[in-house]
Amino acid sequence: WDESTPSFTQATATLRILGGDADVDNFLKSTRSNIQDLEAAVVQLKARAVQSLFDDTFVNGDDSVDTKSFDGIDVLCAAGQSVSMGTNGATLTLAKLDEQLVALTGGRAKPDMLLMSRRTRRTLNELARSSGGFLEADRDEFGQMLQFYDGIAIGICDYIDDAKTVGTSSDCSSVYAMQFGEGALSGLTAPGGLTVERVGS
Repeated sequence: WDESTPSFTQATATLRILGGDADVDNFLKSTRSNIQDLEAAVVQLKARAVQSLFDDTFVNGDDSVDTKSFDGIDVLCAAGQSVSMGTNGATLTLAKLDEQLVALTGGRAKPDMLLMSRRTRRTLNELARSSGGFLEADRDEFGQMLQFYDGIAIGICDYIDDAKTVGTSSDCSSVYAMQFGEGALSGLTAPGGLTVERVGS
């Protein structure tokens, strides 16, 4: 056997700080009903805002536009792994979706997830029904219903634009076929993860 040693390409990612300030008004805190904890409600709203910002940045982030941001999957997608519906876009077809899966895998395992907008998922459901079938469905570990296309989980993201301009069309969208883990899409976080710091009055 000829000796073969794997080679690795070093990649560097710059961490960004994501967070916010949740202020609780002392007057509202003292006059509000004790049935609901105002501080807990404010912190919950801030947590949702942070989640929304991350979800949006995960798809649309561009550090050349906002230096406090990180590059999202729309910027990071390799040009050679993109499948176009045409110069002016077109309606999604199952054949084009299959072509996208082949472009991603290149002989490797299937994608772990297809991330798309709600409108695109509706179109995919219509395509599956018109071809005489349905998208597979099952429950995830949290008990939520999850749909599958060819055994690949379908994820919905409200931050994928349904009004992208492609040629003369201004109602286009994207479907992201993603693999997770070593050598694929993965996330980094600072040691300790999400932290809360009380700063007093």
